[in-house]
This record gives sequence, structure tokens and C-alpha cells, in this order.
Amino acid sequence: MKTKIFCDIADYKTIKFFNNQNIVDGFTTNPSLMRLAGAKNYKNYSLKILKVCKKKPISFEVFADNPNEMLKQAYKINSWGKNVYVKIPVVNSKGLFMGSVIKELSNKGIKLNITAVYTYEQTKRVYKNLNKKTKSIISIFAGRMADKGKDPVPIFKKGISLTKNNKNIEILWASTREAYNYIQAKQLNCNIITMPPKVINQIKEFGKSFKFMTLSTVKGFLADSKKSKFNL
Repeated sequence: MKTKIFCDIADYKTIKFFNNQNIVDGFTTNPSLMRLAGAKNYKNYSLKILKVCKKKPISFEVFADNPNEMLKQAYKINSWGKNVYVKIPVVNSKGLFMGSVIKELSNKGIKLNITAVYTYEQTKRVYKNLNKKTKSIISIFAGRMADKGKDPVPIFKKGISLTKNNKNIEILWASTREAYNYIQAKQLNCNIITMPPKVINQIKEFGKSFKFMTLSTVKGFLADSKKSKFNL
């Protein structure tokens, strides 16, 4: 099974570039990435992105904290394009599970990307509330888990086993930190991995021999020492 690569970015120029690259199958954004990209008007900036990303799936996240407001924003975001997935956090800032929001939207046939998932228990609750006929993504934050000394692999194994018989529900490896995470995701038969442009570019270098890597590293050190005009 192919593990699809999504680019985790909200920068317009970067999305425009990777939209034409076969290595990238889709995109994920979030409010933090939108802010980093300099977006001032959330809707206008998103529509600008959708002018260049017309077919590949792309996720835009709600930023409301109240379930009712979340629903209002979700319906608006969904109307922006057929390739849009609406990102819903698994809980709000008060720790309240967003099951009612997920269930209503999924039953209406709205494609969802449930984000900020960290446990198998959360994965199970999300899966239970999703309409199995509606395309949806469950984003498990592997990198942030690893940053805190937690092994994400057991959670992915259980999550992938839970959803493997439903082609509409996909598990996504989120918060990717290094290129090797792609190998891990593939070994687990994870449906999708999302990663920043830097890591995608590293994957393009896969297959290089250790001999090549050694020479490249040594040459890099030598070139920098000459640029700095070091002398002993």
C-alpha cells in the first residue's frame, strides 16, 4: 500500500510549487501555519491557495473553541472547494471531546481531518463518531509524542488495525520530524504522512550510498573551513 505524502505548509508560493510535484499528494494547514504564512484574512487567503490547489486534498482548520461556532465555521470552510477537508480538533481548549461536532459534520458527508490526536482511546472515540461512508482523516501527532519521550508506533499500529477495513477512514502520521519517519509510516502501512517542505526534499535524496554521504559530508566541512579562512 502506498503511503501518501502531504505537505504541511500554508505558504502560498510553497503550495503553488509542490502542487505541481508528483511526490506530494495533498496539503495540510493549521491556524499556526496560516499565521506564519502572513495570512490576515483567513477566508481570502484560503481561497487564494485554492486557486492553485484545485484537485489535491487540502485541510483547513476551524479556529472556534465553542462547538456551535465550530460547526458554523466548518460549514463555511467546506463550501470553499470539493478538495477541502475541514480540520476539527479532537477536543477544544477546555478538554471537551468534539464528538457531537464530528458526528454531525460526518453524517452530512463533509470530509474531515480530526487533528491533535495523541492516544488510541481518542482514535477509537473519533472513529466511532465518524460516518464510515464519508472520507475522513485521523491525524496522530507522532513527532510531538516523540519530542516528549513517547513512542508513537504502538498507537499507530492499533489505529491502523482499527481502520484498515474501511477505505474512507485514513490514519495520518503528523508532526513529522525527520525523513526516516516516512520509512516508519510505510512499514506500518500508514495511509498518509504529512511533513514540512524541508523533509520532503530530504526524501528526494533517498537511495544515496553511505560512500556518497561520507564524501559529501567531508567536502562540506572542508568547503566551510575554506570559506571561513581558518588557519592554525
